[in-house]
Amino acid sequence: VEQIIETPFQHGKLQLTERWKLAKLLRKCGYAEAYILPNTLKYALIPWFAGIPRRVGYRGETRYGIVNIMHRDEKFAPRPMVPFYSALADKPSRIVSPATAGLRPALHVSDQIRTEALKKYRVDQRGPLIIFAPGAEFGSAKRWPGTYFARLADLIIESERFAQIILLGSPGDREVCEEITTAAGAIALINLAGKTTLDEAIALIAASDAVVSNDSGLLHIASGFNRPVVAVYGPTDPNHAPPFSDISHALFLGLSCAPCRQRECPLGHHACMRDMPPEMVWQPLHQILQTI
Repeated sequence: VEQIIETPFQHGKLQLTERWKLAKLLRKCGYAEAYILPNTLKYALIPWFAGIPRRVGYRGETRYGIVNIMHRDEKFAPRPMVPFYSALADKPSRIVSPATAGLRPALHVSDQIRTEALKKYRVDQRGPLIIFAPGAEFGSAKRWPGTYFARLADLIIESERFAQIILLGSPGDREVCEEITTAAGAIALINLAGKTTLDEAIALIAASDAVVSNDSGLLHIASGFNRPVVAVYGPTDPNHAPPFSDISHALFLGLSCAPCRQRECPLGHHACMRDMPPEMVWQPLHQILQTI
C-alpha cells in the first residue's frame, strides 16, 4: 500500500462537494484503475469524476457507465464476502474461481507495536487478555445486548481471576461500552471505545488471547490475526462473512426471521440476539480460555 487517504464521508450522506474534492486529488495522481468496493452510487462517482479509465466493481445501485468493468452477483446464490471481493481481480464471471474460494485474509503487526500498545494502556498481563467489541456501525440490530456482555465479563472473572477485559470500538460505541462497565460487577474492564487510534486497537487485538464480538469490522480484524474468536450473529448470515480463525465459534440462532439484514429489528423484538444468553457465549469462550 503506497498511500492511504482517509475519506470524510458520513454514512448515508451524499456530500457531493467532498466527493468532488477527493476526485480532484485522485485525478492528479493519474491512476489507471479503481476498484470500487462499496456498492453505492455515491462511491462510484468518485473515480468517475476523477476520470480514471478503468473502474471495476459490482453493478450495485445500477451503476451502468460509471462502473465500466462490471461484475454481477447471483441474487439467489450470493458469494461469501471474501470470494465476492477477490473476484474483482479477475474478469467478470458468474462462477466463483476455485482460487478465491479458500482464501483467508491475514494481518501482521510487529511485536514492538503490540508491546507499546499494551504498555500505553497498562494492560495487566498476569492473566488472559480478552477483547470485547460490542459495537456495530451497521445498526443496533447487530448488537448483542450490553447487559449480556456485562454478565459475560462476570463469568470470565469468576473463572479467570487475573483476566483482563478490554472494550474496543469507535466514539459511537462509547455509550454502550459505558453501559457494560457500569453493569458488570467485574472490576477488570477497561473501556477504550473511542480512546484508541485504529492502529492501537489493531495492536491490542493482535495481542489478545480471545475476542468476543458482534459481526463487525473488529471481528474480522481479529480473524485476520488468527485470534480465537466467539462471534455473535443475529440479523446477518455467518456463512456470508464468517471468522477465519483456526479457533472460531460463530453463534447464530437461525430464527425464521433471520437473517433479515436490517439495521433495526423490523419486528421490534430483537429475538435473534436477546434469545442468546451470556451462558451460551461463555461455553465456547470458556473452552478457549482453558487451552491458554
